[in-house]
Amino acid sequence: MTQDKSAKKDDFDLQEFLPYLLNRAAEESSLEFQQVYKDRYGMLRTEWRVLFHLGNYGEMTAKEIGERAKIHKTKVSRAVSKLEQRRYLARNRDTSDRRVEQLTLTSAGQTVYRDLRLVAEAYDSKLAGLFSRDEAELLRKMLRRLAHMD
Repeated sequence: MTQDKSAKKDDFDLQEFLPYLLNRAAEESSLEFQQVYKDRYGMLRTEWRVLFHLGNYGEMTAKEIGERAKIHKTKVSRAVSKLEQRRYLARNRDTSDRRVEQLTLTSAGQTVYRDLRLVAEAYDSKLAGLFSRDEAELLRKMLRRLAHMD
């Protein structure tokens, strides 16, 4: 007897599983913006995230970026190297601890950050526009709570 492939094996509904929904929403909602930083600047997601942390917070270490952004240190390291190759960031040895490098955006990196920040703000408004003002505010509040930022 052949089994119908579309028939469910049990009553667990993956489509309603919150981590699955969050992942799908994150992927779908970031695709359009992802194309912008990829097409304009050849950046990958981790590179964009490192660039935005430096643009947003100023001078930081790779470790600080990794901790704040929840990115594994090897991925941060690769992103830092790529951004440095493109001359978007500079590394400066910490004078008090020679093992530590302070990272800052170069003027080219600041230009890229400002450009992408404008795109990000417009895209954020577009996404928020899918909801009423109260719904968007509630969604942000709930997502911050899930991300332990509230």
